[in-house]
Amino acid sequence: MSQLRNLSLSTLLLCTALSSALTAQSTPARPVATPWYEKIRIRGYGQVRYNRLLETNRELNCEQCDRSLGNNGGFFIRRARIIFQGQVHQRVYIYLQPDLVSSAGTTGHVAQLRDWYADVGLDAKNEFRIRFGQSKVPYSFENMQSSQNRLPLDRADPTNSANANERDLGAYFMWAPKKIRDRFSSLVNDGYKGSGDYGVLAVGAFNGQTANRAEANNNQHLVARLTYPFAVKSQIIEPSIAAYSGRYVVTADQRSTGVKGRADWNYADQRVLGTLSIAPKPFGLLAEYNVGRGPEYNPASDSIETRSLRGGFATGSYLLKRRGQMFLPFARYQVYEGGKKHERDARSYSVNDIEVGIEWQPNPAFELVTEWYHGDRRFEDKLKPQNEQRGSTLRVQAQFNF
Repeated sequence: MSQLRNLSLSTLLLCTALSSALTAQSTPARPVATPWYEKIRIRGYGQVRYNRLLETNRELNCEQCDRSLGNNGGFFIRRARIIFQGQVHQRVYIYLQPDLVSSAGTTGHVAQLRDWYADVGLDAKNEFRIRFGQSKVPYSFENMQSSQNRLPLDRADPTNSANANERDLGAYFMWAPKKIRDRFSSLVNDGYKGSGDYGVLAVGAFNGQTANRAEANNNQHLVARLTYPFAVKSQIIEPSIAAYSGRYVVTADQRSTGVKGRADWNYADQRVLGTLSIAPKPFGLLAEYNVGRGPEYNPASDSIETRSLRGGFATGSYLLKRRGQMFLPFARYQVYEGGKKHERDARSYSVNDIEVGIEWQPNPAFELVTEWYHGDRRFEDKLKPQNEQRGSTLRVQAQFNF
């Protein structure tokens, strides 16, 4: 009887084990959801510059370009960026980028927000999405292009004068097929100096007073951009058109004492732009030209007026790869006639500049740029109603990527 009981117990245990195994096979385990914080990628870059080698005119400077150009400029940390980004949900992508060395007047190394936005997908592939928050305004290819990827050390005046720091608070609808979104990504990730993914079509509204500044009227700017990168054999060619319209307020902190202007300091701010980009495979070209109108200081009347503006640039480049290293010689020519709304008194500019340089990447974590710059600039406001400067200098920048 004892043996029979032992046999019965063994049989029962065996049946239980088999039942558990069969149940486990028929009921697959639920996948464990990845916490949102494990979906965040952290990266960044920094730039250190010296601009005054072989300098011929220390009064030649550019407030918008680089505050260390010209008199009393020395070694300068141009950018120190840390980027937090990630697809935290199938339809939600977030992007946060502070800059730890922004300039505030004469004060340097001030932490300041650059980007903080979310892309909310409207379909399973996120081909249709809406962006909410502070980001680059989808207007100019070079403005949207990260400074981590751009060849010339500073953005060109004709297009960068549209938006200081290229950014503003707003909401944008963007659309692009997945194939084209992948192409946008590859142009950046493979070192071909892409502008990033702002959609084939982008339309939206933004405050209009530029990044990190409060809205100053009840009139939001409207913007639209249409682009399409198409392949011709191994080359990628991307033509674009864009335009924006709104009213800009020249606020009290942007005006000199006694300067004249409109009673409400509101000015029309409108532009239209054409772009042609050819990825450096190996020859590259980026050309942009815009026209419009906006606030500009007029020395003849000592007042800020709504005036026409126009200007553009062309950057040629060549990509050379040798033994795991990359060399990118480049040259840029730019012209601009018009105001810079975000500078004091909507400072009036006439720009005729040329730059020639080379970017060397011995490895993905380090880049060195050497650039010869020749400038011919008239930049005038109430404090300097007659101010034209010409000169040249040799500029050097070390960039660290991580």
